[in-house]
Amino acid sequence: MITFLSGGTGTPKLVRGARRHVPDHAITVIVNTAEDLWISGSHLSPDIDTLLYLFSGDLNTDTWWGMKGDSFQTHQELIRLGVDEYIGIGDRDRALHIARGELLRKGFSLTEATQILSSRMGIEASILPMTDEEVTTLIRTDTSTIHFQEYWVKHRGTLPIREILRYAPTGPSAGAGVIKAIQSADRVIIGPSNPITSILPILECSGVIPALVDSFVIAVSPFIGNAPVSGPAAALMHARGLSPDSASTFSLYKDFCDLFVQDIRDPVTVSGSFRCDTLMTDEGKSAALAEALIKTIK
Repeated sequence: MITFLSGGTGTPKLVRGARRHVPDHAITVIVNTAEDLWISGSHLSPDIDTLLYLFSGDLNTDTWWGMKGDSFQTHQELIRLGVDEYIGIGDRDRALHIARGELLRKGFSLTEATQILSSRMGIEASILPMTDEEVTTLIRTDTSTIHFQEYWVKHRGTLPIREILRYAPTGPSAGAGVIKAIQSADRVIIGPSNPITSILPILECSGVIPALVDSFVIAVSPFIGNAPVSGPAAALMHARGLSPDSASTFSLYKDFCDLFVQDIRDPVTVSGSFRCDTLMTDEGKSAALAEALIKTIK
């Protein structure tokens, strides 16, 4: 069994490649939920949704969010009616958000709601929220403190970051099944996701790091030189007081990382790293990278 720690788009691309070599029922993905929010009356969990759509065959792999072929009539009408829905939510995508919101209102945990939706969508992989408790990544700018989604989607990541905050009033503790999924895995793979907003929230859940210390962990750098493959990782690393590169990424994972993976083009040196082509520009390259990691001997 392989367990992934995932957020954003980097790790889902790697998961897509792994599916060529491992059956879905042998894949577990522990997913960042610190970017979740209630919007327009329904519950958006972007990193979970990406995995649900990937495994169900519905993911728009041109954007790596939302559902392929979706329409946006409800979103457009909400905008016309003056609703500040700054995230473009498709109509079918919104149906999933509504269904999850209804389950949460009925008292189901996020883990239970995800399992129910996975079953209804015919998904055999195990998709686990990192926690069932409230966790939110906030960005403090010069003028206000805003949700990460507002920073990245509404403001296109253009605002200066003064501080990255994690609002977690109860801890949080790892979600149901998370620790077992780490402990029982043949290998745990941290994909090339944003370290600050995609992976650190998972690591901050109690019990996760001790479980990783006792597991075989592979971590893939999201950087080539001082630039991320995609997304706002560079600005977020700077805001954390870190250089945006593989060396700083490794420093965040070194206490539990058994094998660190860098791109073959990365000029930054991390001693003992494993070099691969990590630019997953198509499904074939994703599959090749996944195969290299799966075949790595402990």
